[in-house]
Amino acid sequence: MKRRLVYFATSTVLLFASALFVHRGGSQVAPRRIEVTVTRFAYSPAEITVKKNQPVVLVLNSPDVAHGLKFRELNQDVKIPAKGTAEMRFTPDKTGDFVGHCSVFCGSGHGTMTLTMHVVE
Repeated sequence: MKRRLVYFATSTVLLFASALFVHRGGSQVAPRRIEVTVTRFAYSPAEITVKKNQPVVLVLNSPDVAHGLKFRELNQDVKIPAKGTAEMRFTPDKTGDFVGHCSVFCGSGHGTMTLTMHVVE
């Protein structure tokens, strides 16, 4: 009888522990991946929309020279190597429209390179 009681108690604890673990693990949101091509002198797409508090990964591909992307208001800055790829991982914590600029001088049109990110609820 004592053995059955110990078995029942152990099983019950394990069942509740596994349910708690599954619940916590299931609440994590996978990052939204957005592919962006960065060339002289444009980002494509030039505008993106993301959700507040949803993790985001911007995958930045440069088929030509080195570039960068900086969102000053969001404290995000990444460098993209020439003919390479870089990732910007973040979770926006405020809504609004944010304009990112190329942060690596890439030629005469450098000052016109912008990527607008709309962060919505």
